Amino acid sequence: MYNKIGVLGGGQLGRMLIQEAINLNVELHCLENDDDAPCAKIAHGFTKGSITDKQTVLNFGAGFDVITVEIENVSIEALYELEGLGKKVFPQPRVLELIRDKGQQKEFYKIHQIPTAKFQLITEVSGLNAPMEFPFVQKKRVGGYDGKGVKIIRTQSDWENRFTEPSVIEALIPFEKELSVIVARNEDGEVKTFDAVECEFNSEANLVEFQFSPAAISKEIEAKVQEIAKHVISTLDMVGLLAVEFFLTKDGELLVNEIAPRPHNSGHHTIECCYTSQFAQHLRAILNLPLGDTRLIMPGAMLNIVGEKGFEGPAVYQGLQDVLAMSGVYVHLYGKSTTKPFRKMGHVTVLGREISEIKERIDYIKSILLCQSY
Repeated sequence: MYNKIGVLGGGQLGRMLIQEAINLNVELHCLENDDDAPCAKIAHGFTKGSITDKQTVLNFGAGFDVITVEIENVSIEALYELEGLGKKVFPQPRVLELIRDKGQQKEFYKIHQIPTAKFQLITEVSGLNAPMEFPFVQKKRVGGYDGKGVKIIRTQSDWENRFTEPSVIEALIPFEKELSVIVARNEDGEVKTFDAVECEFNSEANLVEFQFSPAAISKEIEAKVQEIAKHVISTLDMVGLLAVEFFLTKDGELLVNEIAPRPHNSGHHTIECCYTSQFAQHLRAILNLPLGDTRLIMPGAMLNIVGEKGFEGPAVYQGLQDVLAMSGVYVHLYGKSTTKPFRKMGHVTVLGREISEIKERIDYIKSILLCQSY
């Protein structure tokens, strides 16, 4: 087993990956262009530099036999070269290249008969009439993250204020639920999924506010989302961890929305709720170890701690002591020293026997735990 891994990115996903790597005596060395990044002070090695600069990534990756990412926006060209030099790069550069472009993602779904919303691709948007009946969604093909790069176009006025970059235009789905499944695959081809989670979004920030597992869906729907997730990662021939996000429509149809080739916000609950966390599973997958037991130990929910509106500056947490006094509640702060509106600053996991009880506790925590600034 390799005991050193190079990680492109030094955010909270890398931070939680480090915490699991310690258990396997594996060193994680991170590349990130921010001395104050969440990984900076706890990684076994930290290199300051741009993860999108080809030569910087080549120089960094040369020191490791296994390289992974915690964000898709990296130098794909450098990763191809490192792979050509015999380095193990997981997820593979061709997978990152496909997934990073939402247009290529959509074409992949179409070619492989993976259910998704009706879509079309546009390159030149100046002077273009609305390409489909209102309402619809416009997504930048590259660069969108955590709700950024997405617009809901409801009127001609919205269309006049559209993104001008190459985009995916897709039908606005009147969904019943938003679901997510985390699936992992190692080099031997072993595949395992976690139970589906149900996501509740903050409509203003367009990011997950909280999610819970098990999702309130039938056994048939649960089996179907897991089947599709396994099909996606196997068709990609991908090694690593993949989050597959779904819309469940009012008539019971499942549509793949997007995929992310890394640990994901919708899998944070697995740290406390499951026998194996998504971060441990990612390490097992890229090191070609047996995949872990993904069963739930207990139902739970994850609430994102985000910066409050109207505040930007040194982070201050209000209500933290009250939350820490609660049984079955686990707080994860990401070590970000400054806050700004809707910035992800941490998360809270809440365990319980009944989802209704868990949701009540989540609502209470939302009302008292605030991330503000001086």
